[in-house]
Amino acid sequence: MAQGFLRVDGNQVVDESGKQVLLRGAALGGWMNMENFITGYPGHEHQHRRSMLKVLGKEKYDFFFDKWLEYHFGEDDVKFFASLKLNCLRIPFNYRHFEDDMNPRVLKKDGFKHLDRVVDLCAKHGIYTILDMHTAPGGQNMDWHSDNATNKAAFWDHRDHQDRTIWLWEQIAARYKANTWVAGYNPINEPCDSEHIRLPAFYKRLEPAIRKIDSNHILWLDGNTFAMEWIGFDEVIKDLPNCVYALHDYSMFGFPTGETYQGTQAQNDKLEKQYLRKEEFMRKHNLPAWNGEFGPVYEPDSAPNATEINQARCEMLGQQLSIYDKHQIGWSIWLYKDIGVQGMVYTDPQSKWSRTIQPFLDKKKKYRLDAWGVYPSEEAEAALNPLIKWIDEICPQAKEAYPGPWATERHVLRAVVQTFLSEQFSDEFAEQFRGMDYKELDELAYSFHFSKCIQRESLNKTLMAHAPA
Repeated sequence: MAQGFLRVDGNQVVDESGKQVLLRGAALGGWMNMENFITGYPGHEHQHRRSMLKVLGKEKYDFFFDKWLEYHFGEDDVKFFASLKLNCLRIPFNYRHFEDDMNPRVLKKDGFKHLDRVVDLCAKHGIYTILDMHTAPGGQNMDWHSDNATNKAAFWDHRDHQDRTIWLWEQIAARYKANTWVAGYNPINEPCDSEHIRLPAFYKRLEPAIRKIDSNHILWLDGNTFAMEWIGFDEVIKDLPNCVYALHDYSMFGFPTGETYQGTQAQNDKLEKQYLRKEEFMRKHNLPAWNGEFGPVYEPDSAPNATEINQARCEMLGQQLSIYDKHQIGWSIWLYKDIGVQGMVYTDPQSKWSRTIQPFLDKKKKYRLDAWGVYPSEEAEAALNPLIKWIDEICPQAKEAYPGPWATERHVLRAVVQTFLSEQFSDEFAEQFRGMDYKELDELAYSFHFSKCIQRESLNKTLMAHAPA
């Protein structure tokens, strides 16, 4: 049972009795904050929802998404999660569930319906939850996972975006302030402030606003530039009590375009070095660290050499977890459930959802419409490489643009393909569902029910081996 509110003591998270609590689990990514590679649509969540509304109409649209949210995570999921000895679920959400841009600072009537349900289910089975605003007004970063289709993180340029975020956190804090099974609040996911100083300044404004309402819950604060940098934080940590500092520790060994993991000493040293670089700030100040996201992607079971490739990536994950054991940190792997890219649990390829969208998934892969788990594409590269080469020739400094330094290719892919082009396919994706009746829509949504999904056994065994004692 929960021993009161969790709190920070030195570089540890402890319960009310002072006993260390090592929170380890997964994120419910793609649920209350949808992402294109997780469920299959192109572009960004608000575009996907807009297109689905046009095709389905309001009543069917509301029915489908309500059922989808219900089936995606239920009691069977919580029981399975607990059976692996994992003790914490990070819950990403999109602010648009709670307020509209055209009706700001007015809570939607049913905004908390599914969040309340899952928080309560987790508590019933002894699972802590961390509430994570993955999408903030204006976009705290420039990527799809903050539902930002502008290629600009406007959150940092407009005070009102920040003020609305603080307002919404005040509403959330008021709702959950007495819940000891809520381990705390993750205010914004993977912020990208090109000036660096605006992020710590925002945290310094946010913290007292929440504390005025809720003085108990931990704040889990992501570092800058996708939770990997801590510039400017030295000056504000004294003003941020009861906070854990969150890094994200993805490795290219776990991706199709990265080096194959073979378990060499050099590769293992590189994994630890990458982690320690991100955690240096916490060690310097004796602060608690938490790895809020990490994890490889996996090949579809039908892909050539899938067994060997996925085994190597799972072994790489095991090595990462051994590093986290060594340094005694909590973690939240990305992610719990999807259509087969990263999930601990994933939809059956023979489900109605998977069968319906598979042709479109092939098209997305061919055109590189998704940024995550991207595969080489001769057709896309033939079109893009001359543009990239031209940019590098006339403007060599372009490759140094924030966030980075990235190669120019990544900036061009994000702006041209994954932002502009992907949106143009949104209506086409939604057309796959035109004319479906309520029974068919229910079957589509039920494809994500635990009873219809497949468990990634090698991944889950690896996680269980490193679960809290």
